[in-house]
Amino acid sequence: MLFDSTLRRDVARTFGATLVVILTIVLTMFLIRTLGQAAVGNVSPQDVVLLLGFTSLANLPTMLSLSLFIAVVVTLGRMYRESEMSIWFASGIGLNRFVRPVLRVSWPVLVVVGLMALVVWPWVNQQSAELKERFERRSDLSRVAPGQFQSSRDGSRVFFIDRDQADGATGRNVFILIRKGSNESVTTARTGRIDHTPEADFLVLDSGQRNEQDLKTNENTVSRFQSYRIQVGERASQQATALPFKARPTLDLLMNPEPKALGELTWRVGLTLGSANLLLLALSLSATQPRRASNWNLLFALLAFVVYYNLINLSQAWVSSSRIGMGAALAVIHGGAFVLALVMLWWRDNGTHLSWRKPAPIRTRARA
Repeated sequence: MLFDSTLRRDVARTFGATLVVILTIVLTMFLIRTLGQAAVGNVSPQDVVLLLGFTSLANLPTMLSLSLFIAVVVTLGRMYRESEMSIWFASGIGLNRFVRPVLRVSWPVLVVVGLMALVVWPWVNQQSAELKERFERRSDLSRVAPGQFQSSRDGSRVFFIDRDQADGATGRNVFILIRKGSNESVTTARTGRIDHTPEADFLVLDSGQRNEQDLKTNENTVSRFQSYRIQVGERASQQATALPFKARPTLDLLMNPEPKALGELTWRVGLTLGSANLLLLALSLSATQPRRASNWNLLFALLAFVVYYNLINLSQAWVSSSRIGMGAALAVIHGGAFVLALVMLWWRDNGTHLSWRKPAPIRTRARA
């Protein structure tokens, strides 16, 4: 049918353009944030592109939902402003008739959003957590760039080293400043190498000098050594900490139904249900006056999107704190949104456009 094909084509075209714009804006913001984290030493500069990809995948369901929601609102809003909707209403086609073609063009996106939320989201968070943890668990010596001063993870040590090898196993012209309580020591050595032990990683210095000072009494101690060992990091193979709930697979959350796990599961399921409900809300929120050259309908639609997604996050917090059950949270938030969308569709059909279907009778004055 011409009506269905035209509407699906317009929605698909608008969805593609909107998604490109949103992806460009969001990727730029994530790139700036990731570069800032790399600049302060929170992430490895070599992993910036990889972390950017993980972050984009993690936020892709929200971007897809927002793009689809805006596409429906913009497409129908244009039809209202160009009086196309008035023609369809006058032809006996109500607003509920638009549900089927919109769902036909949107169901692949809804399926992708569901898969991303239930499968890809935990995998991406797991990979990002492992990447950041692997960077944090490096030895302090591997953090040091040749010719630059670099502090340790706890900030109690400052290193300066010239490396002989690219892997950082050995180095020359080593300088270490250590502050522990009221004692401050400066250690210099001609060469140094990494010694891996089951307990920790040690920096073995050769042919150096150690100057230790008590900041309270100003007492100085100078000593020379041929070999000296300093701990520079915990063992890299130490058992990793437990993964956060957002990085756990959906099946694990179902197998361990504790409150925080159910809260995370509520968010994932709610993200999929919210995308479907937003399509129905978009049909009624797109209404505008043809003679009014404004985009207030789009502004109200974006406000509804923000409120709805904040409610999804709020439901996750409620379930995680055991204030409400998972089923009750899904029923209240998403069931309520579904009922609200149906009521608004009915009101648009039987309230706003009732005059197109039941024209008022013409009264004539009888002659005397």
